[in-house]
Amino acid sequence: MLRRLLGSRRRAAVVVAFWVLMAGLLAGVAPALESVEDNASANLPPAASDSVKARDLMRAQLPGGRAATPAIIVVHGEGADAATSAGGAVARITTALSEADRPDQVASVISTVTAPEASSELVSRDRGTQLVIVPMTGSPSDEAFQNAVDEVRSLASDRAGPTEIAVTGPAGIATDTVKVFSGGDKVMLLATVLLVLVILLAIYRSPLMALVPLLAVGVAMRVSETTGALLADAGIITVSSQTASIMTVLLFGVGTDYALIITARYREALADEPDRPRAMQTAVRRTAESVLASASTIVLAMFALLAAVSPALRGFGPYLALGVAVMALVAFTFVPALILLLGTGVFWPGGVDKAAARGRGAGTWHRVAALVARAPVRVASAAVALLVVMSAGLLGYHESFNTLSGFRAATESARGRQLIQEEFGPGEIAPSTVVVRSGDPLRSSSAPAEIAAALADADDVSRVGERPRFGEDGRTVFYDVVLDVDPYGSKALDAIGPLKEAARAAADAAGVEDATVLIGGETAQNADIRSALDRDTTLIALLVLAVVTAVLVLLLRSLLAPLYLVATLVLSFLATLGATTFFTLTVLGDEGIGNRVTAYIFVFLVALGVDYNIFIMSRFKQELRTLPPAKAISAALTRTGGVVSSAGLILAATFAVLMTQPIRELFQFGFAMAFGILLDTFLVRPLLVPAIVRLLGDHALWPASPARLRTPLSPVDDRPAAPAAEPAVRTRRLLRAFTWVAAIEACTWAGLLTGMYFKYVPETTELGVRIFGALHGAVFIGYVLLTLLVAIRLKWRPGRTLLALLAAVPPFTTVAFEVWARRTGRLPDRQGVGGQALMPTAET
Repeated sequence: MLRRLLGSRRRAAVVVAFWVLMAGLLAGVAPALESVEDNASANLPPAASDSVKARDLMRAQLPGGRAATPAIIVVHGEGADAATSAGGAVARITTALSEADRPDQVASVISTVTAPEASSELVSRDRGTQLVIVPMTGSPSDEAFQNAVDEVRSLASDRAGPTEIAVTGPAGIATDTVKVFSGGDKVMLLATVLLVLVILLAIYRSPLMALVPLLAVGVAMRVSETTGALLADAGIITVSSQTASIMTVLLFGVGTDYALIITARYREALADEPDRPRAMQTAVRRTAESVLASASTIVLAMFALLAAVSPALRGFGPYLALGVAVMALVAFTFVPALILLLGTGVFWPGGVDKAAARGRGAGTWHRVAALVARAPVRVASAAVALLVVMSAGLLGYHESFNTLSGFRAATESARGRQLIQEEFGPGEIAPSTVVVRSGDPLRSSSAPAEIAAALADADDVSRVGERPRFGEDGRTVFYDVVLDVDPYGSKALDAIGPLKEAARAAADAAGVEDATVLIGGETAQNADIRSALDRDTTLIALLVLAVVTAVLVLLLRSLLAPLYLVATLVLSFLATLGATTFFTLTVLGDEGIGNRVTAYIFVFLVALGVDYNIFIMSRFKQELRTLPPAKAISAALTRTGGVVSSAGLILAATFAVLMTQPIRELFQFGFAMAFGILLDTFLVRPLLVPAIVRLLGDHALWPASPARLRTPLSPVDDRPAAPAAEPAVRTRRLLRAFTWVAAIEACTWAGLLTGMYFKYVPETTELGVRIFGALHGAVFIGYVLLTLLVAIRLKWRPGRTLLALLAAVPPFTTVAFEVWARRTGRLPDRQGVGGQALMPTAET
């Protein structure tokens, strides 16, 4: 393949033309990525959560509840006549929003003018502040809806008089979120390009060579974005604005990393091979294993997110996995081809000789290697002690679920929230809705009043709405409950469970038969999100560590090395999260760590941080062919020091660009990734890992030994062949077992797939799915373990091992297909039709 693609400049030109043509064709047929972004589902709890069921029940049972998103206009008067001026402004605003020329999305207006009986809930205690509720139709993600909110703000401001006006509520928050994001991606992209270009110029000292990685990233980004837009438009994957932002910095970081690794080996090869196509083939062949392992680790780590139940995590992985896979293909083909196409001019003005000389390693890394060789115990101890000290910052760790406090820019909705908390109480900004449903009619029963009285006496409850609302079926009642704590704080989230139990106990005491109790609202949604994230973070951490360990086992053919390498990654993550917590919460004063940031940091830091371990350990393994372990690790550190440090610096710089975004989650994530990558680049990889390898000596790659890896000095082997018979027999038995397990794995998957098909036929059972699913799960685990064992025993290449593991892909593909089919309505959902979770009725 290398000879066909990189055999001459003409063939290299064909490769470059192919990628340029591919990017152009996809851009012509794909929709704009912004038009298919889904920013709403990323902030929702799992579909099976009680809060989602409560929301769906409100939409189904309350008149007009299906499409109403309220905007809350806060009218705040000041001075001696604050009450009078606020009342006059409310009257004028109500009139303006009731006229025929009001925005089409305004469904109604609720104020002291239209609903004087609700004045106790709409007017503050000092009567100087009033609320106007404006239910609005349409989707908050539509541009027409956002324009309508802006018109409401303009009308309210024009008629405010001497009062202060602020439009908040779900409609105002959604509109401000879009404004905060608008234009940020373009600024971030420009800043990333300029920053990476400056660093590449300092590294390569050649303008053309510095442009090669940027052009490669541009091609990969265009192909990834257009392909992702097509998949999102088809409903196969979801893409949010935050995912798109992270994709930008990820491709710049990973793409330049891969380009640096390949070009560094190319410069080394030029010192021994003057023929440039042959030198490039040698460079790509020697870096293929490590780059493939790196890309596979990231892609598999992203796919591990599919195991999450949180939409924010589950929808995050596929698009990023697609981008990294495309970037790896571009790095293997486009980058080498473009360098060959540019000829010797790519090294201008220094020339080929100076470029080859820089590939032999800098003096700084010789001194670092000598330090590790002299005192490995002290180096390892100091590095571990420093990481432990940084981890102490976790003592102040806590999370935040407040969207408004996450904006690092002033917004009108945040000001409105502040006024409501000051004048009405902390819980008024986001009341909760307690839903009680019975098998019997409740309108004429005394139970609703008894339940309301019990809710008013519950802990952390400020007040309960004066009149409960009844559903259209007469068997469902809704209570507006205002907490006396910040509805976005951890204390409010902790109060949801006891509140639900209090409502259930009150329903039972009132004699409500077969009562179903649910709680809706933003506090309940955040409580469900927190529960799902706690579960997902633990599961994903285990899956990612398993993926990293498996890749390292296959790459290094070792069982011991992956253990201490993964241990250094976990320690680096803890130190990074501790430092991030201390800096953002203690120094900057953030309200808390973003609720998804910890999971993002773990996945990306482990998946990307292992890259540098892969690069140095892969080179260490290669050096063992001619050198003893002590000299091999020094040579690996010296040869990879410059290029890996440059790659780490660029990757950290690209993630640091996220700190320019006005969103707390992106700022914290960008800081943590930049800090963690620098920690891995300049502490873990050059000091801690080589010191551990030096201390372990010949056992560093156990069970492999340096003697087995070393190239023999003489081709003659006088040992008798007879002793090899017994290992050969064991190998044949192992292969026979592997073949049988592979066949059983395929058969059980066929049974699983057949059962999945028939379970959607009416009046059939899911027994086949459960039986074959359990069998397949057990055989699948055995198959993967046997594959790894055979690969280590027979020293398979990573490509052959990857092909053998492809048999394990169908079950994940099957599950992904089922989830996609349910979400898009192509298959019926067991909980309802079209993915809507329906509440049980008396008939069912």
